[in-house]
Amino acid sequence: HKEHPKTGDTWKIYPSYDFAHGQSDSIEGITHSLCTLEFEHHRPLYDWFCENLGIHHPQQIEFARLNLTYVVMSKRKMLRLVEEGHVNGWDDPRMPTLQGMRRRGFSPQSILDFSERVGVAKRENVIEVELLEHCLRQDLNKKAQRRLGVLNPLKLTIENYPDDQSEEMDAVNNPEDSNAGTRKVPFSKNIFIDHNDFMEDPPKKYFRLAPGKEVRLKYAYYVTCKEVIKDNNGEVTEIICSYDPDSRGGDTADGRKVKGTIQWVDAETAIPTKVRLYDRLFSVPNPEDVSDGVDFIENINPDSLKVSEHCLTESNLNNIEVGFPFQLERIGYFCKDPDSSEEKLILNRTVALRDSWKKQNKS
Repeated sequence: HKEHPKTGDTWKIYPSYDFAHGQSDSIEGITHSLCTLEFEHHRPLYDWFCENLGIHHPQQIEFARLNLTYVVMSKRKMLRLVEEGHVNGWDDPRMPTLQGMRRRGFSPQSILDFSERVGVAKRENVIEVELLEHCLRQDLNKKAQRRLGVLNPLKLTIENYPDDQSEEMDAVNNPEDSNAGTRKVPFSKNIFIDHNDFMEDPPKKYFRLAPGKEVRLKYAYYVTCKEVIKDNNGEVTEIICSYDPDSRGGDTADGRKVKGTIQWVDAETAIPTKVRLYDRLFSVPNPEDVSDGVDFIENINPDSLKVSEHCLTESNLNNIEVGFPFQLERIGYFCKDPDSSEEKLILNRTVALRDSWKKQNKS
């Protein structure tokens, strides 16, 4: 064979893509060469070379590239995101890479389910990311164990609970899976609830905690707000409550029910936790659809990552494995990040319990 003018006989296949494509497929025993639609016009040349060289002739088949809303799938554009520091590497949980999706907590089954629903198309189209998130929620709802946690802790003291007493509450691991069993959750006089579950001057039909209002602490007791303690700036720092000793587990002696149920963590045993609240990387469905002179980078969602440094989670999250998927009740699905240390647990939000973007788009 004639040598290449620059590389000599280092490469046995002449380095022209269309010339080499079919031959390399043939040598490797490929039966079907799958390409995206832009290679459709290359197929006649692919076939011509294989036929005229008299070699094994693989079948080239073209399909439409998978495009998702709120992301960019171009490697060139993703490289810009990485190199310019808009994301923290190829495994950033906001990136549509397998590494990124794994770190965010996507389950293999949810990706397979999504792929089966989408199928293989011959026409370019854009798939709504809501479908991917639906497949993810559906899978995690069945498999992920439940845990308690608060993102914005507010101290709650139960004034009539004995100082020297502590209990272990029975908590359901997954109400969708009877085989998941239960776990013990510590409970005592001092606990933390989420600031978002208290309002000093609530509107009508507000069923969470407020002065004089009664709520149920999940898996524990009914408590009633008796007093609100504030700092010098008027910020609420502590709530004093009383509890009904006969209401453990949600049942009461007089049969009354409350409409509000909130999560909590025990002050003595809670784990200091850093929570990364990931959201969609771009603020518009098609970030590449920009006017002349406008960079797609300008469509990055400034709120695609919010970090809560001072969260608290229940003690049963101690020593979980990296990637362990679970639901923080009433908050969303999460997993442990590799950046976690013995001093601080770091969680990545995989997906919220509900699609908050649907509500935003309607408004």
